[in-house]
Amino acid sequence: MTKKSYYIGIMSGTSADGVDIALVDFSSEKVQLKAHLYQAYDDNLHQKITSLYSPDQNEIDRMGSLSVELAHFFSQAIQQLLTQESLTSEDISAIGCHGQTIRHRPLQTKEIPHPFTLQIGCNQTLACLTNIKIISDFRTKDIALGGQGAPLVPAFHQYLFAQRQQDTFIVNMGGIANITFLPQHDDKAVIGFDTGPANALLDEWCFKHTGKRYDENGHWASQGAINHALLSTLLADQYFLLPAPKSTGREYFNLAWLTSYLTEFSIEPDDVQATLAALTAYSIAQEINKLSPKSFVYLCGGGIENNHCYKLLKHKLNGHSVSSINSLNLNNNAFEATAFAWLAFAYDKKIYGNIPTVTGASKKTILGIKFYP
Repeated sequence: MTKKSYYIGIMSGTSADGVDIALVDFSSEKVQLKAHLYQAYDDNLHQKITSLYSPDQNEIDRMGSLSVELAHFFSQAIQQLLTQESLTSEDISAIGCHGQTIRHRPLQTKEIPHPFTLQIGCNQTLACLTNIKIISDFRTKDIALGGQGAPLVPAFHQYLFAQRQQDTFIVNMGGIANITFLPQHDDKAVIGFDTGPANALLDEWCFKHTGKRYDENGHWASQGAINHALLSTLLADQYFLLPAPKSTGREYFNLAWLTSYLTEFSIEPDDVQATLAALTAYSIAQEINKLSPKSFVYLCGGGIENNHCYKLLKHKLNGHSVSSINSLNLNNNAFEATAFAWLAFAYDKKIYGNIPTVTGASKKTILGIKFYP
């Protein structure tokens, strides 16, 4: 084994709470996580990122400056990990950097005639700061081929779960929830798509009414009561009726979206939070139940720390075997960052990084762009 089989993955999700860094060894058939580091964003950096999620003044200047600032933030976190593991830049083959998504517009509309996706965190700056090759911009080529550029992690899931004895689902409960369906038999296609909102909307509502950036363990939601009339109304939204492939983001599922439905109701804030937790769980469960009556379901993402939402989901999936990804000796906190380390590895090894039945792209392709120091 050589240290040159090491890849680093960087993941910063739509919740914009911080960045996960994973050091991964691909020298054998088994994906080996060697180390993980989480670096939280302070309130100022969090606010800078989230302020770019919607149109506002002076966006281009703010975006350009923040992109370079994030590259410096990522670089410092990477250097901390390398120091922690007694490694240097020469020991790393490449860094797979997801970047920070600030817009994801994968569908053609009257307002957006040309679909696009935008992640910031200047990759050329990051390459020069770390003296390591960066592979990034994984989503754009898929969109250029008619896909939605998301979700990308199902290709990694398929690689990781190549041998499976039953239908298997990987459920990522991040800012937006998405699922990967890995059928037991090859006569069915691998499917993956965004099911709808998760942490991002819960966090926004929580911050608005409590001043806290998230609802720890779902405690606030557990104090409220699900309003089933509101839940039914939300589940009737057009997004949940769309067939896959489909993807979405905070551009759609945000406070403005929620407020447009709340005008018909008079509900206490904690009851709205309870209903949003149910919306996350029910929208995931209804898609899984459509695809398979019995399966292994592995949950990952920050949302599995929300005990209230976790329990709701397990209840709605009572015919399935439900557990966290940790039960497979995989580190939930590093799981998505590991996926982007794999996408960098896949780029180097010329492995296809997308699945057309997932994204809707016209063909399989190798994803990413190289940035050299």
